[in-house]
Amino acid sequence: MGLVSVERRGGAAIVTYANPPIGTMTAAGAQEMLETIRPLAEDAQVRSIVITGGMPGIFIRHYDVGELSTASDAAKDAPQPPPPSPGGRPTSGFLALVDLLAEAPKPVVAAINGLCMGGGFELSLACDIRIASPGVEAIGLPETRVGIFPGGGGTQRLPRVVGEAKALEIVLRGLTFGADEALRIGAIHEIDAHPVDRALQMAAEWDQRGAEGIAFAKRLTRAALDRPMAEGLADERRSFAAVMRTASAREGLRSARPPASIQEL
Repeated sequence: MGLVSVERRGGAAIVTYANPPIGTMTAAGAQEMLETIRPLAEDAQVRSIVITGGMPGIFIRHYDVGELSTASDAAKDAPQPPPPSPGGRPTSGFLALVDLLAEAPKPVVAAINGLCMGGGFELSLACDIRIASPGVEAIGLPETRVGIFPGGGGTQRLPRVVGEAKALEIVLRGLTFGADEALRIGAIHEIDAHPVDRALQMAAEWDQRGAEGIAFAKRLTRAALDRPMAEGLADERRSFAAVMRTASAREGLRSARPPASIQEL
């Protein structure tokens, strides 16, 4: 039995991760999730992706510490790896998974239904929207407590979500916090007793909207803080001209056009 399952609800694909008994992320689990989500990201019939945990009280607890310890022992006597090439991208495993979630041309929602720390929180940070259950007790990045740091995107994505000052406090102190505090600082967007159901409400909205417009909007907004404004505005203008040529834009604009009697006023 695999660690990842998929359920389709309208245009939404619900991806559930479950790794009994404690719900950690592993190398095998990350690769299985990557191979599950990659075709969903490319499928035009899938308009949004919802990620949730399949065990009571657990979204993804954290990355498996045993695997990290083994990797640390192996690295002790290994030669120093060469520096990554500029623009080099991971093609497998957890790092490729979080990049895929951030770059998928459709909304990705983390329905956080339980513990969400370390790699689990980093995975949620790669998603576009985060909804947590009210009873979630631990969200955050505790890595510095065990002598490492968040290496799955946490040091880069968290400052973009909560600001540099708060991100430094969380990362350097290895803080975790409950759902209420996560909402207060902006680490999650909403609290809902049924986060998957709430995510599916959002998904129903996206089902009715042009996929091309949503894809352009996500890509441009995500890139906004990574380049000069002039470059972003130029890309936005090119992209707007492109989306205006799509059938979904023509249909959406026609449906929103006021009746002729109103236009004449």
